[in-house]
Amino acid sequence: MTAPVVAGFDGSPESRAATEWAAREAQRRGCPLDLLQAWPWPHHDVVGSEETYRHALDQLALRADELRPLAGVGPVTSAIVPTDPAEALEAAGNSAGLLVLGSRGLGAVRGFLVGSVSHEVLRRASCPVVLVRAEAVESDGPVLVGLDLTRPMDDVLAFAFDAAARRRAPLRVVHIWSPPVSSQYTALQAVGGLGELSSVDRDRFAEQLAPWRERHPEVSVTADLIQGSRSVDLVDAAEGARLLVVGRRTRRTLFGAHLGPVAHAAIHHAVCPVALVRHT
Repeated sequence: MTAPVVAGFDGSPESRAATEWAAREAQRRGCPLDLLQAWPWPHHDVVGSEETYRHALDQLALRADELRPLAGVGPVTSAIVPTDPAEALEAAGNSAGLLVLGSRGLGAVRGFLVGSVSHEVLRRASCPVVLVRAEAVESDGPVLVGLDLTRPMDDVLAFAFDAAARRRAPLRVVHIWSPPVSSQYTALQAVGGLGELSSVDRDRFAEQLAPWRERHPEVSVTADLIQGSRSVDLVDAAEGARLLVVGRRTRRTLFGAHLGPVAHAAIHHAVCPVALVRHT
């Protein structure tokens, strides 16, 4: 049996949406579903903490029972981990096939994670991470993946093609490009030059897709080249998609690690579920 899908749960609407999405994904994969709740207070000597802890256990077990009919043949397990949420999910991600978290969008990830912890998980998780909004509705649109021609994207394409195949959905691959900002370009643009992507980049786009088309002939693929802003136009393109897949490349700076602008825009503004797939 394949690696489990792990979903964070704390009873919030976001985490309920995330765990339902995770159960359906576990059914598609034929794998176990693990529900995880972080409990950062390992001691029960605070007044009222024991009752709160038992209530959380009961709610977690109830949610597992609710999801078993959706999860298919794989087992559904649940556990409360007495540690920091980011640490709990990072550890779970080492053996998981997928992490699924609730997201409110237009702000920080909420529910199982709060504030900066959400970004810490996205930076540290070794497996793909999917963020699901509370109001997310499963659409019949395509799976959408953003492709960057400047670096290898095999892990991202593998995830996107697999997601489309499991859903029997079409796959739309987009590369969004913007021309260089320079006085030379501005002059050429004024007389009608450099209005399209170069033939070299067009060939590179086709070459990156070719082996995945061959491996998944059952997937209907549309490939689009869009001139514009990657952060803005990818979110716009995701309207109506059933899943947006983007690369998750952590950048290191003097102020620490952070997500790139495209991934940041996707998790804050895309309405559909967003899968962030780590790549080099």
